Amino acid sequence: MTHHANPTAASAVIGGDLTFAAGPSKTATLLKGLTMPLVIAAFATYLLYGIFTMKVPEGADFPGPQFFPGLIAAGLYLFAALLAVGAVRELRATAASSSTMTEEELLARALADDEALAAAGAADAPRKVRVDVKSFAWVVGSFLVFSLTLDLLGWVIAAALLFWCVARGFGSTKPVASLVVGFTLSSLAYIAFDMALGMSLPSGILGGI
Repeated sequence: MTHHANPTAASAVIGGDLTFAAGPSKTATLLKGLTMPLVIAAFATYLLYGIFTMKVPEGADFPGPQFFPGLIAAGLYLFAALLAVGAVRELRATAASSSTMTEEELLARALADDEALAAAGAADAPRKVRVDVKSFAWVVGSFLVFSLTLDLLGWVIAAALLFWCVARGFGSTKPVASLVVGFTLSSLAYIAFDMALGMSLPSGILGGI
């Protein structure tokens, strides 16, 4: 008995040497998804440190100057946790869908990947999911500079520059608009905390104007 070749088989479509390479590393994908939650949690921790080291007057009435910053820190921790859970769930859903793919779907993905690699001129180079080091440096570095220059520049300027740097790190193409929005938000926050709530935010170089 002779067996006729299947004209629709994967080997007949793209050749006999067909291999399905492994997808991006789960660790790299998870790390990329957890970058933003880690940054938010780090900022919440810095805010929490400021709350515990805050000098509160003995006669301060409830809720006191530590109450509202504590709510913000708790909200940031909650937001970071939700983002982290979402990243883990997305990774699990992607892994589950990949494990249940049919041969036709795997073939379509292989063809699409092969065309993408050929168009990029890197057919022999494996594609990897990596954290954008430049964007990560913009975000993390801006928080570091913000913490070091807050007393010197003051809240309005330091927070506005922080917003601008974070927006730049996430790919903003409108630096002037980002700066305007940053100054607007930092000014509103300064008015809300320093004037309306009676909390002392650093005024920095603007304090002598």
